[in-house]
This record gives sequence, C-alpha cells and structure tokens, in this order.
Amino acid sequence: MNRKIQKADRAGIRQVSQVILQGGVAAFPTETFYGLGADARNEEALQKIFQLKGREENKPLLLLIGDQEWLAGLARHIPAVAERLMQNFWPGPLTLVFEAFPGLSSFLTGGTGTVGVRLSPHPVAQALVNAVGRAITATSANLSGQPSASVAAEVVRALGNRVDVILDGGQTAGGLGSTVLDVSSQVPRIIRQGVISREELVPFFDP
Repeated sequence: MNRKIQKADRAGIRQVSQVILQGGVAAFPTETFYGLGADARNEEALQKIFQLKGREENKPLLLLIGDQEWLAGLARHIPAVAERLMQNFWPGPLTLVFEAFPGLSSFLTGGTGTVGVRLSPHPVAQALVNAVGRAITATSANLSGQPSASVAAEVVRALGNRVDVILDGGQTAGGLGSTVLDVSSQVPRIIRQGVISREELVPFFDP
C-alpha cells in the first residue's frame, strides 16, 4: 500500500489524527465524498488547503465536529431553530451555518462572519474527528471545480503528493453533498441543496 495511504482501522485513524494535529492535511471518507481534514485552529494548515486545492480564499471552509457541545468557540449563538434541526438531522448530511465566534480564522469564515458546521454520520469521519479532539475541516478532496472523489485512488489522482496522508475507508456513497442551511439570521436560508430536501427541513423552521 502507498505509504501515504492508511487503512481506516484504529491504528490508521490514530496515525492520521496525529498528522492533522501536527499541522498536516489529510483526506478521509465522509457520508458523501472524501474530504480534506486540517486542524481548525491551525492557520498554516488551513492556508495549505487553499493552496493544494487552488481554492479562492473568499470561500469558507466547512467544519466537522465530534459532538454538539463542540459548537462552543465556533458559533457565537445557537438559535432555537438550529437546536431543533440538530436534534432531528445530526449526525447527518446537514451543514448549519452559524454566526461565527469572534476571532475565528478568516480561512474558515471566508470573511462572511459565519461558519458552517456539521456532525458526520460516517463512522470513520466521526472516529477521526474524535481522535483529533477538536473541529477539523471537511472541504472536498479535489482540485477546485473538479469532480469530487469517492475512493482513495481518486484522491491520489487529483491531489497526488499535495495531501500529507489519506485515510482509506473504501468507497463513499457519493451522490449529493450535504445540504447547507444558514441559521445565522432570523429566517433560515438554504445555501446549497443537498441530500436533505427543503421539504424535510421546513417543518422545523417554526416552533
């Protein structure tokens, strides 16, 4: 096996988590496609993601957390509608966009003053986030504008040596990405339609 590719077993997850904690960028499977994980607190690692993807710096990076309590320090305020949505759709392919906690990196917010967060239902993604012990990024493991990767080999073809390590969890489900819903203002707004439809979300908008 390519030395940059680690099996998604306990040892592999632990090793990849250490790469992230040391400022590296790792590719890992999520409930839709492979994502790129970097420590949300490491400015240099966040910048590295933009460089290796060729990503515009005004585009925010979405985050994965291991538990709802991790929103402290990420979201400035958690509105009631977000509480209802999290209760019903987390873990799941729903990214909620909150008002960002003061001081959060502009690489995460894209200068918008908001931050997108989700709790992944994928067991490998969840295990990795918990091994790291804090929020990691989850932007797609590809060059910006190119197709997303659903197997480790596609990550290798797309990014090669640009990524520090790949956690091989087999083929991901593919299909649509997570639905991105902005709950930072009074009226929730769908930024990106994904796996979860508007019809499924609307019943939770009003108390």
